[in-house]
Amino acid sequence: MNNKLILPLIVISQFCCTSLWFAGNAVMSDLVATLQLNENAIGALTSVVQFGFIIGTLVFAIFTITDRFSPSKVFFICALLGSLFNLGIVYHGNTYTTLLLFRFLTGFFLAGIYPVGMKIAADYFEHGLGKSLSFLVGALVLGTAFPHALKVFTSGLPWDYVIVSTSVLALIGGLSIFFFVPDGPFRKSSSSFQFSAIFDIFKKEKFRSAAFGYFGHMWELYTFWAFVPLMIIAYNTIHQVEANTSLYAFLVIGIGSIACIIGGYISEKIGVKKTAQLVLLLSCTCCFISPLLFYQSSQFLFTVFLMLWGMFVIADSPLFSTLVAQNAPIELKGSALTIVNCIGFAITIVSIQLISLMQEIISIEYVFVLLSVGPLVGLYFLKEK
Repeated sequence: MNNKLILPLIVISQFCCTSLWFAGNAVMSDLVATLQLNENAIGALTSVVQFGFIIGTLVFAIFTITDRFSPSKVFFICALLGSLFNLGIVYHGNTYTTLLLFRFLTGFFLAGIYPVGMKIAADYFEHGLGKSLSFLVGALVLGTAFPHALKVFTSGLPWDYVIVSTSVLALIGGLSIFFFVPDGPFRKSSSSFQFSAIFDIFKKEKFRSAAFGYFGHMWELYTFWAFVPLMIIAYNTIHQVEANTSLYAFLVIGIGSIACIIGGYISEKIGVKKTAQLVLLLSCTCCFISPLLFYQSSQFLFTVFLMLWGMFVIADSPLFSTLVAQNAPIELKGSALTIVNCIGFAITIVSIQLISLMQEIISIEYVFVLLSVGPLVGLYFLKEK
């Protein structure tokens, strides 16, 4: 396979497979109506995918799956199983419990897709890894948003079409990796199971610095994404204006894919670490000044601000993954990426729950200043020793 085609294939496959992530969210209202679920079920069905991903990444990391076995084959098997469990949503005999199980298992096997895709890229692109991973994370952003667009495209058709379409896409993505992307030339296999190895790498100062920078970034990222619609609604309420919340939320989140690619190119000029520090600082600044933007009267300015924040909040994600991969032992690169993802996504749940609680105590315009804690911690660990 021509190496020039490898990165586009990985990116397209990543996009296809990560469409599984929010497939359930895109048809959530239909599921609630069809199965006559309680409104509280919406939050649980959303969170259980994250929990599945966390447990999956933990299992994959502890057993060093992607370092002991072919990453391409692991990606394919997880894409196949993830698509099947996603398809389980359309089973007519579903109950609330079986829905939770299907979404949990979908999240579990996403652990063999997102971080494993980064591992495959790292095995091919030892040089220019930051730019390569920027395309992959950009694909993740678009992939997670795609089911919502698919819902619009299939308007008037049964909601099952969204689920079937994302499952087919995931299968295509998995097959593309299996047949056209063999294991990379820089892959070094870990021949034995090392239970403690994945924890020992945190003793490396540079790896620890990159990992904690990523953890600080994750504190902000998914909470920002989760609350973008509420930010827009809050602004509309304060100023008595109207805006298409779904459309604006899609723009704010989706523009992050472009930011990832831009960040990757900048990192080739000034370095991965410096670019990550700069983006994290800009994102932190957005957290601090966010209350001011709620009270200015220009809806255009508020939207531009949110879109800039949407760019800064994600642009450093592939850069941190690059730093993690570069500072991990080569034979444990895949497991290192996986365990860092596991911890990072666990942090997102804590952050989301904290902001949910705090918005009941303080006005929503001020609550997002708390997101600055993550970037500040990340900047602290990234600073030169």
